[in-house]
Amino acid sequence: MKKKKKKLKIIYEDKNILVVDKPSNLLCISTPKEKEKTLYHEVSDYVKKSNPKAKIFIIHRLDKDTSGIVIFAKSKEVKYMYQNSWDKLCLKRGYTAVVEGILKEKSGTIKSYLKETKTLLVYSSNDSKNGKLAITKYKVLKESKRYSMLDIEIKTGRKNQIRVHLSDLGCPILGDKKYGNKKSFANRLMLHASYMLIRNPKTNKNMEFISKVPSSFELLFNGDKNERL
Repeated sequence: MKKKKKKLKIIYEDKNILVVDKPSNLLCISTPKEKEKTLYHEVSDYVKKSNPKAKIFIIHRLDKDTSGIVIFAKSKEVKYMYQNSWDKLCLKRGYTAVVEGILKEKSGTIKSYLKETKTLLVYSSNDSKNGKLAITKYKVLKESKRYSMLDIEIKTGRKNQIRVHLSDLGCPILGDKKYGNKKSFANRLMLHASYMLIRNPKTNKNMEFISKVPSSFELLFNGDKNERL
């Protein structure tokens, strides 16, 4: 029996952009190994239903295993308007994560220079001349005996930034075997892009987008359930 395709979750749409809620375990764009099963393909199919000639352009991306807010442009002009001034237009990017362990400091800022190995593993360095500056702010929202839920704001948008920084603290994200959560029961990476505040370059007005945190994150903090997982 063929698996039923999940419906695309649309957060916001106007004549210039389309904001969608990406599920975990889905690529944003194609790779040499995967051409069809991508968020881009799903969004393209959606816009072509109303206009077969319609095109779509991705403005920013999330890791395959991260869920949450992704913005697409409906024209090349709009895509470049956002991308060419992204650091000025993207006012705030917020994430929610569930991590292993309890953090001693309940809020703080992590700063390092990120480098990537030939095997595509990102790691922190103190060498400003040989790495890209990455800044991550965090605040503990909930705790159990084994896990913590964090509210995260990134000040820079580096590859695997949040995953590396939380691993540096000794509290890797649940489901993140690449960066330290080796014995996780989680069937996905517990990282969700939950909030974005951007300035519309055409109207100069701020636009706020919110994606609800997956219920699987909250379940870990319901009573003693997490102690049995």
